[in-house]
Amino acid sequence: MRYTLLLHYPEPGEGEVPAETIREVQEAFGRYGRALEDAGVLVAAEVLAPGAATTTVTLRSGDLQVQDGPFAETKEALAGVFVLDVPHLDAALGWAEKCPAAQFGVIEVRPVATSFVDGAWTA
Repeated sequence: MRYTLLLHYPEPGEGEVPAETIREVQEAFGRYGRALEDAGVLVAAEVLAPGAATTTVTLRSGDLQVQDGPFAETKEALAGVFVLDVPHLDAALGWAEKCPAAQFGVIEVRPVATSFVDGAWTA
């Protein structure tokens, strides 16, 4: 079953995090990614650009509205995703616990919807 780990954490401002800390976090994520690959569970992974690079699009009012920036101002932002193919939720939770982002943010673990039945997506 596929699960997506959505990594949410505060976006630091320019210069707020020492270069050494950035290097350590990058290395930790490198090790984590290699562990996912070695275990054969990694489907995809993406690091997202900062929220300031976001553009949102909606037609909710009937007209196209394009806005620079994220949909909502929050203290934490979606910073990246990992898509895993694991046997069950407990396995996904185990990988989420090992993710370096769990030390400074929140990881949302969500099953990937696989079918649309009777008007609803199912996992």
